[in-house]
Amino acid sequence: MTRCLILCLCMVMLSITVARAMNETCVDDITIVLQIDLYRNSCPEAESIIFSFVENAVSQDARMAASLLRLHFHDCFVNGCDGSVLLDDTEDFVGEKTAPPNLNSLRGFEVIDAIKSELESVCPQTVSCADILATAARDSVAISGGPSWEVEMGRKDSLGASKEAAANNIPGPNSTVPTLVTKFQNVGLSLSDMIVLSGAHTLGMARCSTFSARLQGSNGPDINVDFVQNLHQLCSQTDGNTRLAQLDLVSPATFDNQYYVNLLSGEGLLPSDQVLVTDDYQTRQLVLSYAEDPLAFFEDFKDSMLKMGSLGVLTGTDGQIRKNCRVVN
Repeated sequence: MTRCLILCLCMVMLSITVARAMNETCVDDITIVLQIDLYRNSCPEAESIIFSFVENAVSQDARMAASLLRLHFHDCFVNGCDGSVLLDDTEDFVGEKTAPPNLNSLRGFEVIDAIKSELESVCPQTVSCADILATAARDSVAISGGPSWEVEMGRKDSLGASKEAAANNIPGPNSTVPTLVTKFQNVGLSLSDMIVLSGAHTLGMARCSTFSARLQGSNGPDINVDFVQNLHQLCSQTDGNTRLAQLDLVSPATFDNQYYVNLLSGEGLLPSDQVLVTDDYQTRQLVLSYAEDPLAFFEDFKDSMLKMGSLGVLTGTDGQIRKNCRVVN
């Protein structure tokens, strides 16, 4: 009897351990499974290789952390996290790189190429490009002083891409709160996810052309006159539209909760950021909570990144593991 009880307890503990290590998402009655430590045996060096390349890239260009994080975001918002954003256009194929939200904006492709090349030499056709994007995003956050988390692996790479979906699905810099909420909900993310993932704008830069609407008005209770005047000065130069401004002027290379503090001071660079405190009571309250509690922001950011990273993934016999992230095998 005692032995049976011990055996039952062991089986229960094993089941709990497996459940915690795997993320099951049910889509149209098909169970999609992502798993922690998937490459422990097949490619044990995978995560350390990815980290070393990301660390080197960010050390040479601090802005690269934001760029790699953004690649994962733009990938997941277009038919799921399947590496489709990495595919190049060819004579008979149109990818997502030339879609308006991505054209002359997304960067970091060469870092992903270098990581993939190294992984292919160590463990050929084992680690997908989609998993590289998810892991590089995590590492970019951690290297910049933000939280880290266990990345769930097992994504396969897509066989195609959608320029149209990229143009329609990815939130734009002039989006209103209702538009932002709708676009996040369309892919399976909540209003709360939207607010916490927007906190990624504590890193990175934006062209003047993306926040020109912030320069139109200089009156009103929510206008930070000095901030707007400084933006005017930056963007009024001859090459104004292509000039870059930091999304977070206070700690531009550090992943922290300063983004939310900036919004409350009227220093959100993008119109789609500043509306979170000016146009909606619920979003403003969430901004306030993260401005006051950086640890809560870090914890919720980890959860929302894991949630986003599981969107629309291809697993099992769906998709493939590309040899080169820019082209289908």
